[in-house]
Amino acid sequence: MQKIRYSRYFKATFILLDVLVIAGVFLLFFIRNNDFKYDKEIWEQNTLSLILLTLFWILLSGRTKLYSIARNLTYTIYLERLVTHIFIFIFGVILLAKVSNNDFLKQDRFLIAISLFLLLFIIKSLVFFTLKYVRTLGINYRNIMFLYEDSSTELLKNILTERKDYGFKIFEYPAEEKFNQENLIKYWKDNGIHTMYLSSDRFENDQEQDVYRLAEIHKVRISLIPSISKNNFFRYDLGYIEMQPVLVRSKFPLDYLTNITMKRAVDILFSSIVLLFICSWLFPLIAILIKLDNPGSIFFLQKRYGYHDKVFNCFKFRTMYVNDDCTKQTTTENDKRITKIGRFLRKTSLDEMPQFLNVLKGDMSVVGPRPHMLLVDDFYKLRIGRYSIRSLVKPGITGLAQVNGLRGDSGDRDIQMQKRILADAFYVKNWSLSLDFIIILKTIFLVINGDKNAN
Repeated sequence: MQKIRYSRYFKATFILLDVLVIAGVFLLFFIRNNDFKYDKEIWEQNTLSLILLTLFWILLSGRTKLYSIARNLTYTIYLERLVTHIFIFIFGVILLAKVSNNDFLKQDRFLIAISLFLLLFIIKSLVFFTLKYVRTLGINYRNIMFLYEDSSTELLKNILTERKDYGFKIFEYPAEEKFNQENLIKYWKDNGIHTMYLSSDRFENDQEQDVYRLAEIHKVRISLIPSISKNNFFRYDLGYIEMQPVLVRSKFPLDYLTNITMKRAVDILFSSIVLLFICSWLFPLIAILIKLDNPGSIFFLQKRYGYHDKVFNCFKFRTMYVNDDCTKQTTTENDKRITKIGRFLRKTSLDEMPQFLNVLKGDMSVVGPRPHMLLVDDFYKLRIGRYSIRSLVKPGITGLAQVNGLRGDSGDRDIQMQKRILADAFYVKNWSLSLDFIIILKTIFLVINGDKNAN
């Protein structure tokens, strides 16, 4: 029996809540400036302005996908959508104030903008985390299953098992169960399966078509998992020649000159500010601490692959005792090669600060896939199909993988690396300045609070 899906009611509820917040702020400032005086013409004009702003908010959401909150959506991506949406909406409020005759809008437009930003940001973030928390309690979950298992399904199952907040309840199809149509249909009905994940490589053609047909009849959704190790599926988009679907080579955002120029301008501006106002006093202080803790050089240079696999010297503060294995062996948990001050620098990510010099030189960007040791890159390039997609943009001081906890060498390294590459590939294909901004903010938060995944 299929579970009742409360999610279908969420969108309308969220839209109504946002409209009430906008109307409340609008009405509050209007009443404050008019002292409850009733003027029919003014009230009609402001009612029309409020209707226009409400329609603008709702129509804008179709572009920013603000209400397309998939249960597996991360807060980083949601925050990027939210901030983009609110900023564009506030621009609309300020523009309306310029062209309308609303006196209170002209007087208080910036205060109204700040109030809307703070209220909507706080309320929508609270709603997002509340919904995530509810799902961790086993409420509003979705029943899913994996028909066959391979390396690709193993990775996805690992992700969905760890992320309880996504709200997926996994049902294990018995491996010893003899596969036939009757058994599969019975399993769907007994467990109320909503979605079945499978790898098409495991099917014979006739069997595959039978499964698709049965799933359509019994309202079970099928999600195909591309091969993690073989396919470069991130490099292709679905296109059409008349009505015939074809896979065409993807055009990534940073393939366009305007986007490259904007990103480079932000990199130069941001790194210059950091180097001038923070690193100018922080570098000497860290240098003294490193020297007092252990004799040796202050900086550590290590060759890394950069844009289009060009090798460059990556700057870091030295965090280890001088040793011959630094280019041959990755760090491990409780690595004895790390000094006392080095452990602190790694925990707070302060050892990465000299890389702002790499950004200024043009070898790196503030945000991008983190550069790995050469031997790590060479090892995984042969094992993960879309690994090389990372080299299509400059490596970054911080990245989407790092702010989502995919850092360090704890746990299954192969699984961790596959998750990192998925995050890096997502970043390359979905880059935007607002996404960079959110990643920077989350990185600052991690630096202040300390990253538990840092080694």
